[in-house]
This record gives sequence, C-alpha cells and structure tokens, in this order.
Amino acid sequence: MTAAERHRLTALAYSHTAAYQQVIRARIVCDAARGDSNAAIARRHDLTIDTVRRWRGRFADEGLAGLTDRPRPGRPPRFTPVQVAEVKALACQLPAETGTPLSRWTYPDLAAEAVDRGIVAAISASTIRRILARDTIKPWQHQSWIFIRDPKFAVKAARVLGLYAREYDGVPLGSDEYVISSDEKTSIQARCRCHPTLAPGVARMMRVNHEYQRKGALAYLAAYDVHQARVLSHRNAKTGILPFMTLVEQVMTQEPYASAKRVFWVVDNGSSHRGQAAADRLTARFPNAVMVHTPVHASWTNQIEIYFSIVQRKVLTPNDFTSLDQVEDRLTAFEQRYNATARPFRWKFTPADLEDLLARIERHEQKEQNLQQPAGCDHQPAAHALAA
Repeated sequence: MTAAERHRLTALAYSHTAAYQQVIRARIVCDAARGDSNAAIARRHDLTIDTVRRWRGRFADEGLAGLTDRPRPGRPPRFTPVQVAEVKALACQLPAETGTPLSRWTYPDLAAEAVDRGIVAAISASTIRRILARDTIKPWQHQSWIFIRDPKFAVKAARVLGLYAREYDGVPLGSDEYVISSDEKTSIQARCRCHPTLAPGVARMMRVNHEYQRKGALAYLAAYDVHQARVLSHRNAKTGILPFMTLVEQVMTQEPYASAKRVFWVVDNGSSHRGQAAADRLTARFPNAVMVHTPVHASWTNQIEIYFSIVQRKVLTPNDFTSLDQVEDRLTAFEQRYNATARPFRWKFTPADLEDLLARIERHEQKEQNLQQPAGCDHQPAAHALAA
C-alpha cells in the first residue's frame, strides 16, 4: 500500500458521510495492512471470512478502484422507449383535450388513462412519477399569465419606472418633487373566532379556530412615498371617488407635499381614479399634483402593492378581530411602527429591463407567427420540429 492509498483509505474508514459499504471495505483493507488475519477482521466488523477475503483480493489486484461495485445489468426495463414517450406526451396534454373531465393530471389519473388507452397493460403511479421526473414534467402545477392589452403599455410603464428612478419624461426630479404610490385594499374583514386563539407552545404551533362570525369589512386606502418610505392612510367603509379624494386631501395638506413643486400620484386603473377625468379632478383640487396611471393589468408596477402584501402577512393573517375598531387600531399601530423603521424598497426593474422584456415578447410573437404559417412554406417542418 502506498502512502497516498493509506491516506485515502484512512480518511474513508473514519468518514461520517461516505456510504457504509465503502467505509467497511476501507476498514478491511486498513486492518489487513496492519497484518490482521481474515478471521480477526471478520470478527471485528461482524462479517464473513469470504467477504473479507473478497475485498482484500480486489484491492490487491486493482487497488482503490477494486473497492467499488461491479457494473450490474439490473432488471430489464418493463416499458419500451415508445411507451415512455407516449406517457410523457399524454402528461403534456390538457385533460379536456382527451375527453377526461379533469382540470389537471395527477399521477394516479395518468396511470389509469395510460391503461385505458392501451399504452401499457399496467403501470403504477410511482412509475409515472419517475418517468415524468426525468424531464421535470409537472402537469399538476399551473401558472397564470395575461396578454399585454394596453396599447400604450410601454409608454405608461416607462413613465412609472422612470419616476421610481427619480426622473419624469427623461428629466431628473428636483429635491422638492415627490412620488406617491397609492391604491385601495378592499374588503378587509373582521372575523371573530368562535373560540380564542391559542398561542404557540412547546412543539405546538399557534392554533386558530376555523369557525368565525363576521363583524363587518372596511377598505384600507394608503399612499406610500416611494423615496421616503412613508405611509399615510385612510380607512372607509367602501371605496370610491370621495374616499380617494379624502386620502389625497390628507396627504396634500401636509408638508412637504403642500409646498412641493410637484407631487406625482402613481395609481392603477381602478374606478376611483380611472382615466383623464380623475387626473383633471386631482389637478383642479391640487395644482401641484400630477396623476400617473400604470398600464392596464400591470399593478405589479405600483409599489403600494408591496406594502399591502406586508400588511396582509404581518397584520391581517390570521384574521382574528373582535370588531372593525380593532382592525383599524391594529392598522394604525402597524403603520406607525412601519414608518419608524421603513426604508425605500429596492426596486430593481428599470426602464432598460422593460425594453429587454418588450423585445423578448416581440421575438416570441414573431416566432409564433412563423409557426402558424401555411404548411406549404419550406421552413414549416423545421418549425414544427422545434416546437415539439
């Protein structure tokens, strides 16, 4: 045994992470190198003498490589490559397209459908799982998406993202100009649990009773200063033009917004502040206020949604309030706590990222158009192969 082999085998013999079989084989060889007999090694490790003799002989003939397992043919595959491909193709179809009254496939459903179609005579759900795992096919999962329908999506989104970067239409904002992100969180219910909520304990999570009584609902209107991380809010029984303008009045009559050169209000296209009429109404009431709408179905560009998600996680979940007054008090207290320590969100999606996104969408749409061209085109078979 060379010094290098001795070092590697000693490390393997005392390893806590290597496979148990490898550790035992290394210990057999190390004991043999010290001159121990086969019988002594077998007694020490509770093995048979034949096992000790086998691994000593393999190490003598092949060195460290002899301590690995021999290649084994294994059990012959039960399913042909064609059957495996047909199972994957079935999983990549919508159940409705096959006439199955399901919205999504599961392993047992796919196994039953493969048998019904005659793809295989019998197959288990666990085998289906292993087949699909090779290509990371997960037919039980789904992800929603939406087309860009706003014809001015690029212009509106770029304007909003520019404000987050402290510029408006390419001109940097001054120190006396502010950006407010605003929206409404509707239908916040007060659910009074029929039994008291139990605090967490040793080996026990917090327990909340499932049954509850409704104690009413309210709307939480909030305005978030994007660059100062400051939240101002207003609670009302419902949303509408009047509650929104009440929030605007509350913000715009405070400093530094009252004497600011311009205050940009980033809002979505909700009924309380939709269209040019809402922008004119805001400017008529406060000449230094400018309403900026996000694109249609693009609320992700409105930073107030991030704050609302924090409120949902930290204040409203689980919902256990005895009255609407308690909901309001909790929201007010959390708002004060948040403003005391908040920092601006690290918004990373820039106008340059927007241009890259739109370019990718345009290339994708062009590719889809090429795939939908008539079959007489020369490149059609290649396109279909690429799609497959």
